[in-house]
Amino acid sequence: MGLDKSDLRLQYKRRRSQLSTAELEKKSWDIFLNVKAFLDQYPRFKHIHLFFPIVKHFEVNTFPIREHLEKQNAILYTSRVLDGPLEMEVLRLNPSTEFMLDTWGIPVPVHYQKTTADQIELVFVPLLVFDMSGNRIGFGKGYYDRFLASLSPSVVKVGLSFFEPEQSIPADKHDVLLDFCITPSAIISFQEQS
Repeated sequence: MGLDKSDLRLQYKRRRSQLSTAELEKKSWDIFLNVKAFLDQYPRFKHIHLFFPIVKHFEVNTFPIREHLEKQNAILYTSRVLDGPLEMEVLRLNPSTEFMLDTWGIPVPVHYQKTTADQIELVFVPLLVFDMSGNRIGFGKGYYDRFLASLSPSVVKVGLSFFEPEQSIPADKHDVLLDFCITPSAIISFQEQS
């Protein structure tokens, strides 16, 4: 058997931290270009949930994706972690929304409208590593796992990854599979295309 989840988490955290600022910017830009190509293939998505990067965790810069989606008149959402329960609340963004960093270093909107996830059609999902079956490993807190599990099964889940997939990673029964993952070099589908 290969590495367990915590080993893989450590390995990919280390790999990300070893990327230079220039490499992070280039990989994020290449992911953005592939996101644009993906959205051109699927123009029906108008209600889109986007995460924003935690700089200290070397996450994909999704601000160019936000800018592009706003130009396409998409309705954008993000989430904020609630202090009490291990849950996230959904926030609808405005084009003029500015961001501040919360105590975890997560960019959160200064002005927003609390809403439900009912209208969301597509979610861009942060991750550390994924595999050829659409399994993902995040930072281990489970916020996104619970959030994804709460959505309608019809919501399309798209991971964003600096790295190519592992062949297989450990998965639990409650894990929610990705439908796609976008890397700097590819748009990978885990679902049969109709």
